[in-house]
Amino acid sequence: MGPIDYVVVEFPGNRMTGEGFPLLVDLVDRGLIRILDLLFVRKEGDGSVVGLEIADLTGDGVLDLAVFEGASSGLLGQDDIEEAGNALGAGNSAAILVYENLWAAPFATALRRGGAQLVASGRIPVPAVLAALDETDDVRPPRT
Repeated sequence: MGPIDYVVVEFPGNRMTGEGFPLLVDLVDRGLIRILDLLFVRKEGDGSVVGLEIADLTGDGVLDLAVFEGASSGLLGQDDIEEAGNALGAGNSAAILVYENLWAAPFATALRRGGAQLVASGRIPVPAVLAALDETDDVRPPRT
């Protein structure tokens, strides 16, 4: 198996346009990732978190997420859903996506065969990378 990652993507005001879904399908079709779980939740005004049905997000009459229906490995539990809900603002919804990085599976297998072990893993948030790059640009002398 390749590394398993998750993301929680918040949609303020429950506004899901579906714009990213074709790109997600493309990643699956190209064999780069395998979706293990995809859940949608909404945080109510009272703080409770409820599940959302897969639906026509764009309002064009086409079930945008039918390809993902049934994507449930059982890795996500109620505690994970509640934790994701804690990150949401009231009145907002979110997608919780758990996926395997298929592109990395052969590399990971080769490392394990060679006796290597993963001892640390992490992710640098995109805003932190952009801020660091902006700071680097600010201190870099101008090109001549």
